Amino acid sequence: MTQEPPRPSAATDQPPRDRWGRQIIGPFTLRHIVVLLGALVGVGVLLAVLTTPLSAPAPTLAPRPGSSFVVVGDVTEGLAIGQQAPELAGTRDGSPVPLVDLDGNIISLADLRGRPVWVNFWASWCPPCQEELPVLRAMDSAYRERGLAIVGVSVQETSAEDVRAYAETYALDYTIGFDGRSEVFKAWLGFGLPTHYFIDANGIIVLRHYGPLSMEQAATIVEGMFAAQASPAPSVSPAPSVSPAPSAGPTG
Repeated sequence: MTQEPPRPSAATDQPPRDRWGRQIIGPFTLRHIVVLLGALVGVGVLLAVLTTPLSAPAPTLAPRPGSSFVVVGDVTEGLAIGQQAPELAGTRDGSPVPLVDLDGNIISLADLRGRPVWVNFWASWCPPCQEELPVLRAMDSAYRERGLAIVGVSVQETSAEDVRAYAETYALDYTIGFDGRSEVFKAWLGFGLPTHYFIDANGIIVLRHYGPLSMEQAATIVEGMFAAQASPAPSVSPAPSVSPAPSAGPTG
């Protein structure tokens, strides 16, 4: 009787492979299927990127890593420390242009004489300006009753209404001036945002700072201004008068 050859057990059955040893699944090898799946994933990612609408991010007050100072013009030395601060005004076509608030009222440093003043040039589209707005808001709340006057000068904005909406959104209650064409900013030799000037009760610039301020920095500066204002100016003794030396008479 002829015996049939033994059949391989299930444990020894192997999937079919091509001449190079690659597993065959239907008419394709496993490598073909992996490559095809990778290509499909890549196409899906590309389509997702191309079909996602581009939109400007909503303004945020959260700190942004690496944000520090936005240069918007030619670099200058700025106004000098120790000089009398000029009025918050610029020029347009040779005519003076005063700074006005969001209601159209003129903002004048002369009206703030006797109080320490913090002038902050900023913009709602400026990331480091957004970063430090909570600092200005908190400082205004803490020091307004003590006499601090904060004037935020909004630079290169579309309209006063846009700035007003931004200020209302983030509860900015201090005075905000609208400098849409940057006339005041240029008159104050500004070149980047945010820029800060601290002015004493006599209208003298005591400090200039470029870039966002931390809460600790701002509190140190403002407290220093109040301390200097409270300290009496040192008395200076008048110089002793000196009698002129008698001139020598003509000799005979």
